[in-house]
Amino acid sequence: MTSSSADRTARPKAARRAVAASERTRQPTEVRRRLIVEAAVPLIVERGSAAVGVRDVAAAAGVSVGTVTYHFESVQEVLSEAMVLHIERYYAALSEAAAHATSGAEGLRLLIDALFTDDTDRHWRMWFDYWHAGDRDQAFARGQAARYESWHGEIRSLVERGADEGDFGCADPADFAVRFAALADGLALQRLRQAPPLPTEAARRHLYRLVEVELKAAG
Repeated sequence: MTSSSADRTARPKAARRAVAASERTRQPTEVRRRLIVEAAVPLIVERGSAAVGVRDVAAAAGVSVGTVTYHFESVQEVLSEAMVLHIERYYAALSEAAAHATSGAEGLRLLIDALFTDDTDRHWRMWFDYWHAGDRDQAFARGQAARYESWHGEIRSLVERGADEGDFGCADPADFAVRFAALADGLALQRLRQAPPLPTEAARRHLYRLVEVELKAAG
């Protein structure tokens, strides 16, 4: 054995220095919470909230069950935030499209077209799951009430804009907004159940008819 080889053999390996907790790269709490909530959204869409447990959420997020329970008091809290995240994104996109419409009438047409497409059944399943969750959880119920208030306000604003532009005539835009939202919910539920069958275009046509009948042009 050569001298250099012996030296290498005899020389003890340097001990690996433990990385101090303060030096580790850790994701902020809000980032971890968001990742977990994001992972829960498709689970709820596919299975419904009642069929999603904490282990399902942890597996989808790629974290341990302990990580989920550390950041959330219960799986219900995760599911609630996931539903709100999905619903707020959906309606934010609708609101943005309506806000950029050239008129109130066009904005209302855009809303109708966006409410019923080949892809929106996923949204409606989530919405009705959120709706039913309100029967057993006050947080869900309060969130739903706030969402309905905002949604009615969006519809009312478009009707008022259309009236100012001379395209609509409506004595009570707030009252119309209630009927519009209720009809949209009913049509969506019928589409999901398909009893009787209701194609996308037929669902849109019912809402167009409501607009035509109730929002006759002034003068």
